[in-house]
Amino acid sequence: MHTQGHPPRVAVVIPCFRVTGQVLGVIDAIGPDVERIYCVDDACPDGSGDLVQSRATDPRVRVLRHDQNQGVGGATLTGYRQAIADGMDIVVKLDGDGQMDPALLPELVAPILRGEADYTKGNRFWDLRQIGRMPLLRRLGNLGLSFLAKVSSGYWDIFDPTNGYTALHVAVAERLPLDQVSRRYFFETDLLFRLGTVRAVVVDVPMDARYGDEKSNLKVSRVFGEFAFKHLRNAGKRLLYNYYLRDLPAASLELLAGVLLLGFALVFGGWHWWLSASTGQAAATGTVMVAVVTFVSGLQFVLAFLNHDIASVPRRALHRMLHRRRR
Repeated sequence: MHTQGHPPRVAVVIPCFRVTGQVLGVIDAIGPDVERIYCVDDACPDGSGDLVQSRATDPRVRVLRHDQNQGVGGATLTGYRQAIADGMDIVVKLDGDGQMDPALLPELVAPILRGEADYTKGNRFWDLRQIGRMPLLRRLGNLGLSFLAKVSSGYWDIFDPTNGYTALHVAVAERLPLDQVSRRYFFETDLLFRLGTVRAVVVDVPMDARYGDEKSNLKVSRVFGEFAFKHLRNAGKRLLYNYYLRDLPAASLELLAGVLLLGFALVFGGWHWWLSASTGQAAATGTVMVAVVTFVSGLQFVLAFLNHDIASVPRRALHRMLHRRRR
């Protein structure tokens, strides 16, 4: 639900880096519901900003420029800040390479307008018939990264976390630590982590995978290890903040007990297994039972914590309360 007296002011951010062959077509396909189009020239060596400046006739277009390349996240954040400064209500991030259909934009914005979400994102895995159109390496990489994103962000009901077709309510963007969000390819998943810290509602929107003659700068094989490390780091921050600093629910004790019991079982059981293997003497029944019981107990505590964590995914849109404060 839109609570202001004027129609929703929607802006689009298009990061521009080596997209001279597609960006003008993307701009032309953006519908009339959009009020501003920010094309961010991310120090593009092909002169994307100059191309848009000279050839785009749409009066909604504004070219923003970076002196140094900041990556897709840095370009998007520049657009976010401009949308905040211009008093926009919703800001959509749309790539300039033609992979994202501008016709889907109203569907991406609709859950936010209805008050059902603060942030929406595309999900190319929604329709199983369409997945085969995605390159195999990307498919496998997205599966692995999606699981890690669930752990690090706390949004267990979303998929395709690296999908860059997104919409964000500006009132929520104002509350995010934009200076701390990752600038490059980890941007989308790091943003999910930041959204989780403010308890924003995130919703997936089904979309088809579109791949033509464009070339992606993201190599899954190159970034998977980096992404995995950053996901684990964010997961640690999320658990510490949500379960031990901001609140202390019963799940906090379940997680602590589970980790301690599992750690003890692995160390104790591993040590006695090594002793048995090196001496050729079987471990005593009591020793085996101690390892087994502590392992099973620890596993049960961890599963109980996960049940609580999955059930606590944010459901109440944050921007409706923030809108009232802004007014």
